[in-house]
Amino acid sequence: MHLRVKSPLIFVPLAIVLLACLQCRQIGPPEQKSSYWTPSPNSSGQSSAISYSRPTPSSSSYQSERGQSSGVSYAAMARQVNLKVDMVAKGTYGRRVVRPMRPRYITIHSTQNYSADAYRHSVALKRGALRSPKTKNGNRIGFLIWHFTVDDHVAIQHMPTNEQGEHADFHGPGNRLSIGIEMCEQRGCSREATLERTARLTAMLMKKNGIPLSNVVPHYHWPRAGKNPPNKNCPHFLMDNGRPGRKWKAFLGRVNYYYKSLDA
Repeated sequence: MHLRVKSPLIFVPLAIVLLACLQCRQIGPPEQKSSYWTPSPNSSGQSSAISYSRPTPSSSSYQSERGQSSGVSYAAMARQVNLKVDMVAKGTYGRRVVRPMRPRYITIHSTQNYSADAYRHSVALKRGALRSPKTKNGNRIGFLIWHFTVDDHVAIQHMPTNEQGEHADFHGPGNRLSIGIEMCEQRGCSREATLERTARLTAMLMKKNGIPLSNVVPHYHWPRAGKNPPNKNCPHFLMDNGRPGRKWKAFLGRVNYYYKSLDA
């Protein structure tokens, strides 16, 4: 179909509209290559952990989250994470031997348990249901324990961050010096929401403990004595061909984005 132009003045409003569209084009954070982890704001003004879409730059919650209007307080991010405390009792199971720790790393895991969410893992830890053989070069107490479990709805803390867990490399620095975070994989859960919540929680722990981004590592980072292969493919859905690569770097970019948005 042909359009007949009666006057050159018709190009003036068209040019104005095109310029406005270009100026309104969304520009994402430098680390983010796509909208994979970008939450859509819900009716309360906070980011939804379930629904995912590319937000509009005009959204006030988006501007606030990006840190363009104001930073995010630690308490506000804790609410976004939906952080709950459900400690394993001191002196029982994974905490029956308390080893003090000054955390220098954060270790990210995935549970590879497709039938349990964060609450079920919390119950299992408190009942001592997650055992591991106590050997000379293996688990030191006979039970598994880590600091936080995250799913697509909640993050639950199981032990203080100044105590050593049993989640990484037995007698090595992964257990002795790192905070352990397990990401759930129960059937029907949103992996994107779990990743989003984990990135926020990791940023909070970095800020609180003075841990640099370079010390946020996958379980793969810690070799396990006597295991073949020594470096575990974990968290498996953030590894490329069994080792850190593009997907792990993208996750770190998201963690860094939330870290920079936190108030000093």
